[in-house]
Amino acid sequence: MSTTRTTVAAPAVGHSLKHLAFHLLTPLLMCLGMALAYQGAFHQPEPHHLKVAVVGVTPEARALAGAVQGRAGDALDVTSLPDRAAAEQGLLDRDLVGAFLPDASRPELLVAKANSDTSAMAAEKVFQRVTAQQGVPLAVTDLTTPSEGDPTGQGLFFLLVALSIGSYGSVAVIGAAGAALATRFRVVVGLGVSLAVSVIGILTAGPVFQVVDHDLAGVWALGWLYSAGVIGIGIGLHTFLKRWTTLAMMVLFVMLNFTSSGGVYRPELQNGFFGGLHSFWAGAGFLEGARSLLYFDGGAGFGGHLLVLAVWLAAAGVLVVGAALYERRGRAVTPGAVGAVDAARGAGSSRGEGSGAEEEMEESAVAI
Repeated sequence: MSTTRTTVAAPAVGHSLKHLAFHLLTPLLMCLGMALAYQGAFHQPEPHHLKVAVVGVTPEARALAGAVQGRAGDALDVTSLPDRAAAEQGLLDRDLVGAFLPDASRPELLVAKANSDTSAMAAEKVFQRVTAQQGVPLAVTDLTTPSEGDPTGQGLFFLLVALSIGSYGSVAVIGAAGAALATRFRVVVGLGVSLAVSVIGILTAGPVFQVVDHDLAGVWALGWLYSAGVIGIGIGLHTFLKRWTTLAMMVLFVMLNFTSSGGVYRPELQNGFFGGLHSFWAGAGFLEGARSLLYFDGGAGFGGHLLVLAVWLAAAGVLVVGAALYERRGRAVTPGAVGAVDAARGAGSSRGEGSGAEEEMEESAVAI
């Protein structure tokens, strides 16, 4: 009797181990992807064409600008500006990271920390070396005023994280638990979920923590646009990728998204790959758009960031339409096969929801 049980149990154990190993592939790939993305983006922040200016029309000021550029090489892009007003405008347009006003007794650096606190700190270090040679301290003036609940300027980045997790975490649930619904119904559900995600985001970032202390409607609209794009892309991808959708969404909206958003380091402190992604990736569109809206009076490239989000939403629309056409073609079976398909669905409803659907939702929970 014991021999029979061992003979029968051995293949079952082998099959279970293979099944387990197959499903462990997803979290292991997530681990590899997160390690490569985050360490690749953040492990060695160095200035790359950091845009700064030296203010003054005197020969001494122009000579200082040339000397700083010569010592820094490609790390800085140093320009000369005629006066303080021009320097302030360059910072408020987000064209500059810092503007140095030379003075024998009180040299001053103008920055806009709401643009990026880490970039402002990099500019400060550059000109601290200059004033150290003069033996005088450097006065730093911030032209922007952070929100009461966000003194470091990082709060908007964490709002992006919350919106992203709520959005991509919902995709597996909509795709798996809503698999029996037609694409148009899943899209309607997705729009409703994106609305809920954006409302949760703005309520916590606004009234609860005061990260967003004005222009709540504008930031909320950006959040809804962003979330709708993420969920729409996920709904479209799920038709083609099935259980691999969670991994794909992690790559698109975590690994590449958070690292290129500018929330920790902006492009001038990153390598070319992540700096390049910043110009058109969805997370950067939301974060930089919110920064422009909150701290730069809706200027400083706000229209371009809004366009980025609109393009991602349009891409989601294209994917959803493609998924709908693909599913419609798949349902165009012969009349004789319809009964078999329905029977298979009926017989596998509990198994489909209890295995495939639950596995997808479990993988989504692992991702979160």
